[in-house]
Amino acid sequence: MAPPADPDALSAAELKALVNALLGNVAELERTVAAQREEIARLKGPKGRPPIKPSGMERATEPKPPRGSHGRRRRGKVVPRVAVEERVLRAAVPPGSRFRGYQDFLVQDLVLRTEAVRYRRERWLTPEGQLIVAPLPGGVDGHFGPELRRYVLAQYHQGQATVPRLLAQLRAIGIAISKRQVLRLLIGGQRRFLDESRDVLRAGLASAAWITVDDTGARHRAANGSCTQVGTTTSPGSAARRAGAG
Repeated sequence: MAPPADPDALSAAELKALVNALLGNVAELERTVAAQREEIARLKGPKGRPPIKPSGMERATEPKPPRGSHGRRRRGKVVPRVAVEERVLRAAVPPGSRFRGYQDFLVQDLVLRTEAVRYRRERWLTPEGQLIVAPLPGGVDGHFGPELRRYVLAQYHQGQATVPRLLAQLRAIGIAISKRQVLRLLIGGQRRFLDESRDVLRAGLASAAWITVDDTGARHRAANGSCTQVGTTTSPGSAARRAGAG
């Protein structure tokens, strides 16, 4: 399309027609350029990213919410490991209301408190001159009760609490105790545990199919420690090799 000789000489209608024609030419050129770009991209190499619809597997693998839960996750039944104490809570209701049973609500808590008991033991003097003192209750051995002993042993061996931290913890909850007394609770009076460990070892030595002994990295009183393995996991070949190496 050749441009007019003098655009100022055109009327308004002729100018509008010229503008519409030019806009159509521009649109046609844009479509041509787009087609040429697609053809060039196809000839150069791989095609562009194909349109892939999202997979529905993720929605299919999600667990369906249980009926009546309204989308909320249901909790499993909690079974306490101790005896459950029941307490009835009274509700303030208007006159004429009907009782419809109870709604249970389970709460677990930990009660950790300091208790000090002074036992006033009676003393009697018999006619023969013998002094009789009332015995202490069962389980009382020394000036610290069995629950405190159990707590100290559990914190030290299972909780891996050091003696200074255990001492600070006991004092923080109100126990009047020294570091030496904590050590006595950990070391002294453990004969029954040693007897139990000895009985377990003897039962294992009498019933195990294979018994091996190996050195450990621990040293006590300038001597290497040893470890006794009792069980059925050692093969005869490995046992013989270990015996030959020793």
